[in-house]
Amino acid sequence: MQYDYIIVGGGSGGASLAGRLADRCPQASIALVEAGPHTARNPFVNMPLGVAALVPFRTKNNYAYETVPQPGLAGRRGYQPRGRGFGGSSTINAMIYTRGHPLDYDEWAQLGCTGWAWRDVLPYFLRAEDNERGASAWHGAGGPLCVADLRERNPVAARFVEAAREAGFRMNDDFNGEEQEGIGFYQVTQRSGERCTVARAYLYGRERPNLQLIADATVLRVRFDGARASGVELARGGAIETLRARAEVILAAGAFNSPQLLMCSGIGPADELRALGIAVRHDAPEVGRNLIDHIDFTFNKRVRSSDTVGYSLRGAAHMTAGFVRYLQGRRGMLTTNVAEAGGFLKSRPELDRPDLQLHFCTALVDDHSRRLHWGHGYSLHVCVLRPASRGTVTLASADARVAPTIDPRFLCDPRDLDALVQGARLARRILDAPALAQLGGRELYTHGEQSDAHLRETITRHADTIYHPVATCRMGGDARSVVDPQLRVRGVTGLRIADASVMPTLIGGNTNAPCVMIGERAADFIAQTRCERDTALQHVDA
Repeated sequence: MQYDYIIVGGGSGGASLAGRLADRCPQASIALVEAGPHTARNPFVNMPLGVAALVPFRTKNNYAYETVPQPGLAGRRGYQPRGRGFGGSSTINAMIYTRGHPLDYDEWAQLGCTGWAWRDVLPYFLRAEDNERGASAWHGAGGPLCVADLRERNPVAARFVEAAREAGFRMNDDFNGEEQEGIGFYQVTQRSGERCTVARAYLYGRERPNLQLIADATVLRVRFDGARASGVELARGGAIETLRARAEVILAAGAFNSPQLLMCSGIGPADELRALGIAVRHDAPEVGRNLIDHIDFTFNKRVRSSDTVGYSLRGAAHMTAGFVRYLQGRRGMLTTNVAEAGGFLKSRPELDRPDLQLHFCTALVDDHSRRLHWGHGYSLHVCVLRPASRGTVTLASADARVAPTIDPRFLCDPRDLDALVQGARLARRILDAPALAQLGGRELYTHGEQSDAHLRETITRHADTIYHPVATCRMGGDARSVVDPQLRVRGVTGLRIADASVMPTLIGGNTNAPCVMIGERAADFIAQTRCERDTALQHVDA
């Protein structure tokens, strides 16, 4: 089979790129290849609370990767759930819509990513967005991705927001507005009480004869004619197939799998590729390097309130009633994203932007919900927005069907642990404020201890990712960067990357919306290249 463009990976970057490119270039044939299944009719994907059944386990919708043992985490293996299927990790995330801080993108431009400053990327955020609050200088309306307030707010989450006010923190009802700092409720990617995955936003329910969605097909490598990417080799239904690309191949397989595919295709650190018997096409030492992820520590507290999601007879009765409400009108507790509230704080007042993020969950979320507890409770997550630690993604095998080796090197830089301790102390002020303290209860691991030594030990035994890996195919203006500011892979032609792996640094917030923005930008880059090529051909014909 031949197409003009082959996009590998149907997640947030790939789905937004495919949908927008198909509209921009209606004469171009496009294949979007996804290793996982279709998700349009998956009830656990569409129902917001279904995330509780998708994140903890390895399923057809979750790669459920693990890291190598982490010395900074007391030798534990970290858990890295990643979405599998059309929509990618937008099918299993907490649906929180944040873009990061404007200074994050200005920093990208300063690092050599010309055209990626805040003034450059904001129009793409606006174009993608359909915010139910309406259009403004900070928000878009009419775009594919629905952004909404929660249909119903949990009263315990409301107590958290009030406790933050009592503790002296500023309030914020729009983390994507003029000011990021403060505490409040998150907006979510939902439409009418259902999850709005990026596949639902950009792919499903739209007739595009020039776009073919290929499910359950694992790409093994990019094929080349000389230095030009000419297609992909994939495994589907027990057979190996080749798809050819007349114009370009675009990888959008995420921060773990895009560098894996580059290396399996001969683009990466030469010595490592040769050791696995892979012919070196281009020696690119930074492929798989520079892995950055948000390290997160969670306070878990048991309380008697059955307003929280939990395991009990009362909880079962509430869940049954909530299920009926959900079926009748997509309302009630099953529309929760669990991480309903939170915010952005500065560990030191002199900082130019927040360096800590909080997520308040209306349930006990212990070890990614893999460790279950009888009863009810809530969780308060603290994450370091700009960690100093850097990790790697390397090949465990030359076969792309084998999971890559993931080593985030969490807390290898002591500044990250210092920042987590400071964040935990700020979170403690909220936990101790009257609105939450009135619920009583008992902390699972911290036990109300205040000493730095106890916090440091508890953090190393319980911290882990909050699911925002980036930067393993770093974008930049320097020759060592993996992709240039047009997202073209250096050292070859006809190959781009459009996902979180191209971020040169980790933005200060959740990464789904920025990945959609990257997909939108990639569509414009590719469409512009096509227009320039067509214009050149017309001049030749003339």
